[in-house]
Amino acid sequence: MSRQAEQCLFCNKKKQKIIFSSSLIYVVRDSYPVTKFHTLIIPHRHVSNFFDLHDNEFEDLFKILKKEKLSLMNLDKKITAFNVGVNAGVEAGQSIMHCHIHLIPRRKGDIENPRGGVRGVIPSKQKYSR
Repeated sequence: MSRQAEQCLFCNKKKQKIIFSSSLIYVVRDSYPVTKFHTLIIPHRHVSNFFDLHDNEFEDLFKILKKEKLSLMNLDKKITAFNVGVNAGVEAGQSIMHCHIHLIPRRKGDIENPRGGVRGVIPSKQKYSR
């Protein structure tokens, strides 16, 4: 294991409460959830950037993403929608340099006006009208 991986929060799985694992990907709840059941989908392999995943990791990740979406909807019947997010690089807000995908459950009325969704990463760009 590289020194970088040794110091990586997501490579140190002993500190993680893993709720699902495949040979390539594992799943945990976010430690600082945006909403209840905010979930992270993480490759086992230490890779810092989403765009550096191998094809088989992408395939497994998306299968698990869909599986987790269904699992969460069965767990909480109030979930009606999701935000799926990737922060790829420091300027995009990535704070743990190990690729991870955010699956954020949304519920009707959780914010006053959700229009613009992920555009809210730059608050002045979230709201738009046509």
